[in-house]
Amino acid sequence: MIRQGRPLDAGAMGAILHGFETGTPWMPKQHSGAEAVGFCGQLVDKGWVTVATVDRKVTAFLARDGAEICALYVAEDARGQGHGRALLQDAMGRCERLWLQCFQDNAQARRFYERHGFAAAGFGDGTGNAEGLPDVLYEWNGGNWA
Repeated sequence: MIRQGRPLDAGAMGAILHGFETGTPWMPKQHSGAEAVGFCGQLVDKGWVTVATVDRKVTAFLARDGAEICALYVAEDARGQGHGRALLQDAMGRCERLWLQCFQDNAQARRFYERHGFAAAGFGDGTGNAEGLPDVLYEWNGGNWA
């Protein structure tokens, strides 16, 4: 099920986000679990969040500010099951154009976005993000959903 994020979702979202940070070898370890929950709460409060749920459990979330996808994360045990795809498809159905930045080292995410019609539009050296990691600007300008 896809639905709008709610304040009580911040804990589950924070666990997903923090799990990605701590479980990804190339990702700098910069935030505590509590900081991740607080950050996710801010995203929900702004009205930017859509979540995927199974049996009322949040399995993935997407935060979007207009055409910018600010975050898309899937719980480790839910990856490869279509949760991220469903959230992205929902966002694509609401916007004619989307863009996002993805870390260059995140090969799995890069393949995911490219498979769904996003094209690399630029490369950064990491000076534009808090993690200091080289990134890729991806854009999607409508078209058929693959």
